[in-house]
Amino acid sequence: QVQLVESGGGLVQAGGSLRLSCTASGRTFSSYDMGWFRQAPGKEREFVGAIRWNGEPLYYADSVKGRFTISRDNAKKTVALQMNVLKPEDTAVYYCAAKLAGNIARAVVTTTTTYTYWGQGTQVTVSS
Repeated sequence: QVQLVESGGGLVQAGGSLRLSCTASGRTFSSYDMGWFRQAPGKEREFVGAIRWNGEPLYYADSVKGRFTISRDNAKKTVALQMNVLKPEDTAVYYCAAKLAGNIARAVVTTTTTYTYWGQGTQVTVSS
């Protein structure tokens, strides 16, 4: 069992930066690949990026590539999402999610149903 808690969301102006953090409970954090997703009002939850259990970045959505970076610290049981050059269209609730390490095919990693555990989300609002 893994419980995930996101933090770090807030209001920022376009062009600014935010760093989201996701803290996990449980003793087997290093057994999980981690993903970040987001959901804007009236839209489906979409993939943002993912990182493998060993810290290897996996994939990023095209819309965030070059602006967002995922990292993790297995000793601290945390995964971070550094978001730079934020745009109004990045406004959403951001979620971290965990899946047991294994299949890292893009079609698998980018799909919400692949992930077993989810945090409650943190709101990010980017003003223009």
